[in-house]
Amino acid sequence: MEKKHEMMSLEDSEQLKGRMKFFEKELVENHHIDPNLYVEYDVKRGLRDSAGKGVLTGLTEISDVTGYKLVNGRRIPADGALYYRGIDVQDIVNGLKDRRFGFEETIYLLIFGKLPSKEELSRFLELLSDMEDLGGRFVRDVVMKGTNANIMNAMERCVLALYTYDDNPEDISVENVLRQSLELIAKLPEIAVYSYHAYRHFRKDETLFIRNPQKGLSLAENILLMLRPDGNYTELEAKVLDIALVLHAEHGGGNNSTFTTHVVTSSGTDSYSSTSASIGSLKGPRHGGANLKVQNMFTDLRPM
Repeated sequence: MEKKHEMMSLEDSEQLKGRMKFFEKELVENHHIDPNLYVEYDVKRGLRDSAGKGVLTGLTEISDVTGYKLVNGRRIPADGALYYRGIDVQDIVNGLKDRRFGFEETIYLLIFGKLPSKEELSRFLELLSDMEDLGGRFVRDVVMKGTNANIMNAMERCVLALYTYDDNPEDISVENVLRQSLELIAKLPEIAVYSYHAYRHFRKDETLFIRNPQKGLSLAENILLMLRPDGNYTELEAKVLDIALVLHAEHGGGNNSTFTTHVVTSSGTDSYSSTSASIGSLKGPRHGGANLKVQNMFTDLRPM
């Protein structure tokens, strides 16, 4: 009986695809825009103008990216440079030699505009630690439900769900948005790792590992602690991940996800809606999704 129902469903699906072909053809034929009109009316295509230069949606003092020099009006390729609040990220990374981890300090720098003192950093780390717990109910009712193979989609769904667990989600005052932003920073590592484990368990039939983050560990250390089935990692692995997080923390006001944040928040929407939209943008293969392309490239280069 079940097989018959399954075959009927497959047949219905094929019929639906056949009917959809007509409408797909109609859509393509009736929605063509002459490319010359973009030049005539000076309309931007996404984040690029007609010359291929990036389009900014606002001004920022948070970060800047340079990849070329202007010489006699011509763009000359140069070694890339990334600046956080006017500080070269290379200097931030070099300054980690005498310390273990720098991502949390980088967060402080990006948000508050200056590097923290030891006392300020200690208070900041304590605050993030207090905010990182997702709660068993959220993990059970949100993270573990409706798993999928793409962690970015899982994170987007979970961020939207956090709205329901916030006692004051609509308040967009500076104080409340700061609180929400710090909570998102603290909770997103758990959301990402737990979503991965849920996918491996429910879709791949593997053993489910859920390990709580430990107070006193850096964000990079806790990611590895929660990610590994045995909870083990080396100091070198944690330092490499920490530097990767520093480099990915920000990269200019004109990238696609930051652009999305500017556009969506301009409507006065809540923090969770704007962050979810930005994650959706970041997932795209021409933005953060490019990381997956690099992994695929490594696979192609690997010897048979």
